[in-house]
Amino acid sequence: MHGSPHTVGDVMTRGAVAVGRDAPFKDVVSSMDQWQVSALPVLEGDGRVIGVVSEADLLFKEEFRDSDPDRFVQRERLADLAKAGGVTAGELMSAPAVTVHADATLAEAARIMARRGVKRLPVVDGVGLLSGIVSRADLLKVFLRDDEELTEEVRQEVVEPLFPLSADHIRVEVSEGVVTLSGWTDGTDLAPVAERLARAVEGVVDVRCLLSPVSVRNDNG
Repeated sequence: MHGSPHTVGDVMTRGAVAVGRDAPFKDVVSSMDQWQVSALPVLEGDGRVIGVVSEADLLFKEEFRDSDPDRFVQRERLADLAKAGGVTAGELMSAPAVTVHADATLAEAARIMARRGVKRLPVVDGVGLLSGIVSRADLLKVFLRDDEELTEEVRQEVVEPLFPLSADHIRVEVSEGVVTLSGWTDGTDLAPVAERLARAVEGVVDVRCLLSPVSVRNDNG
């Protein structure tokens, strides 16, 4: 997919496992165990995502099982105590759900995960209906792109547009996802731009820029 970033829709898991608002506690645990996931979207009606129930949400029941919280704990952890007493997905879930759209870039999804401290994001359409799930592991799939594919994309989408007069004098080498740009450019010092654009190509691990700007000379002068 040359010329545009890879999107969440390219790497997400479709047909994601989910539970309804009224799913019992034990059914939620069973679904997580069966499908080997750490969180499940909670759906309502025709498939609208209203929340997410995670292992962390479920563990409050175990944490407070043998305890008698004092007033300070009750005041500071009111929401956690409420989840400890929950018996359905709707009572256990974190809401509203942190979601992402299929056309979001992988960088955008990664930032959401990092800022909100979540490992998986429900992917929703324009009206909030579940389309799939994207996980941290899904975002890392771009780094499985082979070196030959990366070489072609960097040359076609970075080198040739930036350096139309000297593209043939620029060498693009990729080894284990690390891009090396070497050779000379046609007068204008666009090497920093080339480095930035190459680094933005999905799947690139790092960039080594060895480009040297050389003024274009008039052979007759």
